[in-house]
Amino acid sequence: MNASATQATADGPVDPHAAADHAAARLSELSGADSHDLLLVLGSGWAPAVEALGAPEAEFPMADLPGFPPPVVEGQVGTVRSYVVGGGKRALVFLGRTHHYEGHGVSAVVHGVRTAIAAGCKTVVLTNGCGGLREGMRPGQPVLISDHINLTGVSPVVGARFVDLTDLYSPRLRALCKEIDPALEEGVYVMFPGPHYETPAEIAMVRVMGGDLVGMSTVLEAIAAREAGAEVLGISLVTNLAAGLSGQPLNHEEVIQAGRDSAKQMGALLARVLDRV
Repeated sequence: MNASATQATADGPVDPHAAADHAAARLSELSGADSHDLLLVLGSGWAPAVEALGAPEAEFPMADLPGFPPPVVEGQVGTVRSYVVGGGKRALVFLGRTHHYEGHGVSAVVHGVRTAIAAGCKTVVLTNGCGGLREGMRPGQPVLISDHINLTGVSPVVGARFVDLTDLYSPRLRALCKEIDPALEEGVYVMFPGPHYETPAEIAMVRVMGGDLVGMSTVLEAIAAREAGAEVLGISLVTNLAAGLSGQPLNHEEVIQAGRDSAKQMGALLARVLDRV
């Protein structure tokens, strides 16, 4: 074992994978479940959708888990819930996430995903609120992530580990979603570091690069999930048209309100997906 894996602080181990194991043990205590089967991360504005899953078996603040900083972004509840879904599977739900722009480091951004996988999750469902670029996209529209472009300049992978991302966003799970809702479109998600929104010139660049959706989350978590061997599904909710496309300034309140307005539709989709994953 290398030295970093044996170091510890008052909050537990500092090696990112050992820290995830430490947090997973605490998760088991707080949830009353020895393990979970799948993880659902709810992004900005998505929180009301979780009510479609019914009553949770357990619920507690995310900050009660080692290594999880309290939420700082409006629309991020900062709560963990444990559910029993279709076929008796255990679903872990994070209502909120740590963003790269919060300054806690890349390991903190993906700590939730790593903790869930250490707790047994084999499937990771990542959601977000995003800006839509493609003609015809509208606020309130869910879009399956088919691929991504990482413009953060960082990776959660530690050391010389070469992780294949060719089919990162599971074709099987995307096909399952389209069986549930044939009207679902797919798109390429582009992650900027934030917290400022993109400029119209940056959006023009993204369109040339082949991007359809822009946001400030999801990509690093998806990479960490793939590194750990989990199957990944990404679902974006178009909360606004990207900078320069609508003629209106961007604001976070618009993102949150679009999520609230779409909560019933998103909740029904998530409930059906989780039952069949």
